[in-house]
Amino acid sequence: MRFMLMLKGDPPPGAMPPPDLVQAMHEYDVALEKAGVLLAAEGLYDSSQGARVIYARGSRTVVDGPFTEAKELVAGFYLIDVKSPEEAIEWARRCPVDRAIPPGADWEAVVEVRRVAEPIDIPTINEEQRAQAEKYHLGR
Repeated sequence: MRFMLMLKGDPPPGAMPPPDLVQAMHEYDVALEKAGVLLAAEGLYDSSQGARVIYARGSRTVVDGPFTEAKELVAGFYLIDVKSPEEAIEWARRCPVDRAIPPGADWEAVVEVRRVAEPIDIPTINEEQRAQAEKYHLGR
């Protein structure tokens, strides 16, 4: 089963992670890799460098970042392949995102765990659509 671990937050514009966080995340990456469960891992730039395309009432609107609701934004992600939801949650518990919180700051670190929907999980998909979708699935 594939799961996405989404690291929530939005660093200040232009901020780079401190060296101790970079080292902790590197060690976590290595642990995931050694366990044979890591498929992909990426960090994202802050939302000031992003945009949203909003579809509403038949039109599309582009809104440039930054976005205010940092707790809802994805700062990075891991894509892992594990045997169960419990194993995915255990890996999320080990993620050192707490090191992103400055001492004394009133922030929270969140790792959201979501199962990746496989083409076989979608009962309304036909064979042509399934074959097309499977061409783009990592690790398949």
